[in-house]
Amino acid sequence: MNAFIASLQFISGLPIGKPRPFDPRGIIVNFPLAGLAIGLILALFDGLAMALWPPMVAAALDVALLAAITGGFHLDGLADAADGLYGQREREKSLAIMKDSRVGAMGLIAVVCALLVKTMALGAVDQTRFLALCIVPAYARGAMIFGMRYLPYARGEEGTGSAFFETRLTTTDFRYLIVPAALSLFLGWRFIVLNIFFAAGIVALLWIYKKKLNGITGDMLGAMAEITEVVLFLAVSVGGVS
Repeated sequence: MNAFIASLQFISGLPIGKPRPFDPRGIIVNFPLAGLAIGLILALFDGLAMALWPPMVAAALDVALLAAITGGFHLDGLADAADGLYGQREREKSLAIMKDSRVGAMGLIAVVCALLVKTMALGAVDQTRFLALCIVPAYARGAMIFGMRYLPYARGEEGTGSAFFETRLTTTDFRYLIVPAALSLFLGWRFIVLNIFFAAGIVALLWIYKKKLNGITGDMLGAMAEITEVVLFLAVSVGGVS
């Protein structure tokens, strides 16, 4: 439980008691479960919002709440990664741009597009909406484990996230991804679409990151979570209202 709570504290601003001991590997392993907890809060809120407003308005409120729960943590990473990785830049220049706290044009565009697509896609989901809202944040946080497992830390030992890369992850560290995977079975035929989109998105992002920097940073991990959310909300909205 300490590792789970520490993971939830790390990726959200939820008031859940005093800080737990810093255990990098435990935090990483519990990303899917922490994401599932965030998703459950989101799904319960959506049930109330749907009783008061049309689906699209409720979807906008859901996306806003998700950003509030995470404190814009991953959105900030998406903005920085978009600024740093856009165009043909040298590796060190890209890393310097991502470290800059200022948001550029590409970062702003990326964030606006991500929020807009998530809202529109979620607004098209009906019957499986509660389940989708639980699963997508869990898968999106689990996506970061792939980045940590298959790419080296781009900033080396000097980076603030180096502690999370000190111990190489193994196959067993992905074990809690089985929870959202099992829940996705209840999505019907969209189970197949969701998992194909998830796998394709992970492979594409890892390829892009490797080509651009041959490594990954904390900002790129945050971008990975946000982009995966966008992709998966699109997946569960395939075919219109479900």
